Amino acid sequence: MSQECVFCKIIAGDIPATLLYEDEDVLAFNDISPQAPTHLLVIPRKHIAGPAALTDADQSLIGKLIKKGTELAAEVGLDDGYRLVMNNGEKAGQTVFHLHLHVLGGRVLTWPPG
Repeated sequence: MSQECVFCKIIAGDIPATLLYEDEDVLAFNDISPQAPTHLLVIPRKHIAGPAALTDADQSLIGKLIKKGTELAAEVGLDDGYRLVMNNGEKAGQTVFHLHLHVLGGRVLTWPPG
């Protein structure tokens, strides 16, 4: 856990969030600054700064994040399509340096995204 990390504070219960899912490894909640009609975040409880900080030991955790993201997409009705996104670093748009998966949908998502 990081004392300065907003997601660690949500995990600790210091910042309120309406959780869509939680278990011993991951949490999911709505993004407070949505970039699409549906914008969920799936985060690990373990503090990992971003995708580049993943280790071999985190392989099952990253798989669980993606699997949970797809399950939540189905649960909220994104049957017609959605996007899973992870940013790595400021130049990629990462603003919270705690690994997180964005689940975006509810509108046509154009390509390229940036």
